Amino acid sequence: MWKNFKLNKFLLLIPLTSLMFCFNSPKNDDEKMQTIMVSVKNTLSYLHYSPKPINDAYSKDVYKHYFELVDPAKRYFLQADMEEFSKHETKLDDYLNTGDLTFYKLTIDRLYQRVDEIDKITQDIFNKPINLEEDESLTLEPKSKKIPANKQEQYNEWKKFIKYNILQEIESMNSKEEAQKVKKDSVQKYKLNDTIKLEILTPDQKIKKATDEVKDLVKDTFTRFKKRKKMDWFTVYMNAYTEVFDPHTNYYSPKDKEDFDTQFVGKVIGIGAIIQEKKGNLYLGALTIGAPAWKSKQLSEGDKILKVKSKPKDDAVNVVGMLVDEAVRLIRGEKGTPVTLTIQKKDGTIKDVTMVREEVAIEDTFARSIVVNSPNGKKYGFINLPSFNADFENANGRNASDDIKNEIIKLKAQNIEGIVLDLRNNGGGSLTEVGDIMGLFMEAGPYVQVKDGNGKIQTLKNKNETPIWTGPLVIMQNELSASASEILAGVMQDYGRAMIIGSPQSFGKGTVQTFVDLNRFLNTEDDFGSLKLTIQKFYRITGESTQRKGIVSDIKMKDFFTYAEIGERYDDYALAWDKIPSTKFQKLNYLDIPALEKASGERMAKNSNYQLLLESAQWREKLDKEESITLNLKKFNELMKQRKAQIEKFKALTKFDNGLKFTIYPEEVEREKKDEAFKKKTEMWMKNLRKDSYLQEAMNIISDMSKKI
Repeated sequence: MWKNFKLNKFLLLIPLTSLMFCFNSPKNDDEKMQTIMVSVKNTLSYLHYSPKPINDAYSKDVYKHYFELVDPAKRYFLQADMEEFSKHETKLDDYLNTGDLTFYKLTIDRLYQRVDEIDKITQDIFNKPINLEEDESLTLEPKSKKIPANKQEQYNEWKKFIKYNILQEIESMNSKEEAQKVKKDSVQKYKLNDTIKLEILTPDQKIKKATDEVKDLVKDTFTRFKKRKKMDWFTVYMNAYTEVFDPHTNYYSPKDKEDFDTQFVGKVIGIGAIIQEKKGNLYLGALTIGAPAWKSKQLSEGDKILKVKSKPKDDAVNVVGMLVDEAVRLIRGEKGTPVTLTIQKKDGTIKDVTMVREEVAIEDTFARSIVVNSPNGKKYGFINLPSFNADFENANGRNASDDIKNEIIKLKAQNIEGIVLDLRNNGGGSLTEVGDIMGLFMEAGPYVQVKDGNGKIQTLKNKNETPIWTGPLVIMQNELSASASEILAGVMQDYGRAMIIGSPQSFGKGTVQTFVDLNRFLNTEDDFGSLKLTIQKFYRITGESTQRKGIVSDIKMKDFFTYAEIGERYDDYALAWDKIPSTKFQKLNYLDIPALEKASGERMAKNSNYQLLLESAQWREKLDKEESITLNLKKFNELMKQRKAQIEKFKALTKFDNGLKFTIYPEEVEREKKDEAFKKKTEMWMKNLRKDSYLQEAMNIISDMSKKI
């Protein structure tokens, strides 16, 4: 949850002298990291909503969390390493206070040392025959794993890990082979043009091919690891400190902050192309229709990128072997400036292609709607909102509330009789957008209460007196609906303005964050990155926090996530739930929730697809909780057969069609004629909507609301 306000508004309560950390410009990375450590510590202590004492207990939590981040599967460090590291377990608080890099450098230097050793270990494993007939198993659950006592144990564990990956590759080949056979049989049955060529490999050939694939995969993994700068690991180290305060307080390096801003605003300045890495080389992926790469008419998906010339006066930089994110930063730049790519085409020819960078929208960030033609002959509107996006830096930039408003206007023009707003998987965004969206559906009123670390409570109000949609409204949510999604769903539920349907409860993130640029408190112009800092908690207008508990749906429908440990309540360091006094508001009281719930419950009990989906979800969650798996080829194959037999039962889910008919707008029909990418996205979107049993029930519910059952 992001709040749009200037930091100095709440810094007025704190003497600025206590926040001005005077450092000289750092001469090297060590000095920069030391400066960041002290800066982060002071910012956390002064500005966090619920600051922790920086003491030995805190140090132990940081120590534990750090290794969960650095070596979660316990594959790299040895027991001797951990015994050596443990001497620092209660000293991390002191290191943070003084900017001492002793522990960080010790662990990261050792990590790179172990990676070099394990690289050699895996080469040795691949150079010897790998026996898949041995009766052994691999522990999958990290909590059940022991740290290797010595290098021999580590060797054995990596050998098991490699075997597991080989078995998975073999299974992938088997599944592909089976699918090809089914397709060929179908083609021959219906006497269609048969162009399918079956590639049937012997068991030994499959083992050889799978082993080679895994060998390349492991090699690439270590190659990328070694290219990663030690400074990048420092971000991980700092997040061990910050995330123990709460899971949403994080340190962002300058490049991480840039990536975050790109996603939050929903746009990037570049050429409009995906960059992919394959075996140490960089290739162009999909090109965005209408973007510079596409408009050049000289670039194609699959072109190998050899060099990037970021500025006219700069030399071209060889990007062969470079990490994707480093190459992307060379390609991105200021709007209106040229960038030149040296590429190798599939026929081997090499050419330079110069483009002018443009603003490329990430359309999956923005709201989109469609008309749903219900079996009862009525038309309803469906709006999907992926995030509460906002562009704070650009007065003319896109934001979620304006997008929703535009979609409602388009739907009203189609004479729809109700709207379903989909907030599933929406992780939140701008707090101010919630009030603006609320104002599209109802008159002015409070929508959230916000409390800061000093206990001061502020009530935020929507001041819009002219809603543009006052008809039936359903809001869909699931366990991944968080933050701003929960505020909107919660306030619409509290007023009785909308029916909230979906998962029994949402994610449960009830905290507000803002970004603090660390260099604003330092006597330097260097960029030290930013701290995303929890500064407030928000509460429903009833006074209840959404923290940990989330929003409980009016009509509960379980899904794949219901049986998994997803949500704030599962995080060890999440802030606690609490309650404050209710604010004054007028409940609308026109929804007959018990009647709507009863009608839906009766339908879902008879819905065989829904019941099968729940059975599938429980089965998959049981698989996820299995702590070990066999590495014997015969037993592994038998296990896969058993799973496939079970999956066969669930195949009906992939063939489900909810019977809903969708109509896109006339202007979108015209756009599809010119924009192939948009057409494909629309087709895929509609295909997924037709498979959505929850959307089917949402339409039933909004139909019931129209009838006022």
